[in-house]
Amino acid sequence: MSDPKLEGLRSQIEKIDRQLVELIGRRRELAIEVGRVKATLGLPVLDPQQEAKVVRRAAEIAREYGVDEELTRDVIWRIIAAARDAQEGRTRWGPPTAKPPDPA
Repeated sequence: MSDPKLEGLRSQIEKIDRQLVELIGRRRELAIEVGRVKATLGLPVLDPQQEAKVVRRAAEIAREYGVDEELTRDVIWRIIAAARDAQEGRTRWGPPTAKPPDPA
């Protein structure tokens, strides 16, 4: 027998997980577009200063919300690395796709 409060909390977590995945996908699409713009401008994909700025900004936001800064830095660095791989064509990700239907 399952507890209604527990199930409600799990349902909320599932909704947030869906939102996180959607946001990661949207960010990926923007990063790929940044890569296209960089290519037309003749700029390199790798921009360590910009990447560090993004991570610092995320850590500041984490502090504001009382979220673990190291976890936030790790997640953002991983997203940046994956986006860079996509920009350079070194990724397993396929082309951006439309949002899947909400099963709810």
